[in-house]
Amino acid sequence: MTTIILIAVTCIVSFMGFNNPQLIDKLIFWPPAVKRGQYYRFLSHALIHADGAHLLFNMITLYFFGRAMEGLYERLLGPFGFTLFYAGAVIVAMLPSYLANRDNPGYRSLGASGGVSAVLFAFILINPWATILVWFVPVPAILYAVAYVVYSFYMDRQRSDNINHSAHLWGAVYGVLFTVLAAPRVLSYFFEQLSHPRFGF
Repeated sequence: MTTIILIAVTCIVSFMGFNNPQLIDKLIFWPPAVKRGQYYRFLSHALIHADGAHLLFNMITLYFFGRAMEGLYERLLGPFGFTLFYAGAVIVAMLPSYLANRDNPGYRSLGASGGVSAVLFAFILINPWATILVWFVPVPAILYAVAYVVYSFYMDRQRSDNINHSAHLWGAVYGVLFTVLAAPRVLSYFFEQLSHPRFGF
């Protein structure tokens, strides 16, 4: 249920922002505004998206993997556990970008990708041999994770597009570390699963 609420709120605010540049300006991550004390932008940028495709991709990913993971964090941390995990991911994933661009007035970032990456990689930590569809092609989750990290790291270095690949990377790191710290037995379970490949599940 928490995942559905997060998706609903994100979709509503994103749709409002598509035709409201003033709303985007108030919510987007912009270092000069953060330096003036508008720290809410560390969270609010995840509620808006560049276009429908950007929103759709993030929300579909959050729907499938968030629903699979929300129960774990709510058992570990209480009824708001998944919300805290997701919000923390959104903030932490943006910190490196802020530190690298805090004096860059031209830098802006929006979208829920940091939080979504955290949820995705937490799922992969629990289910490394699950099947993930990549453009309708079934891929083992652990192989997808490796390709995702390599691609995001390469593109972050290239800086050839307007995608915040740094947030993808740090969201993934947060998702793994948070889960291991919250439930240390997950790490041994991950390696146990990794040593017993089960394709097609």
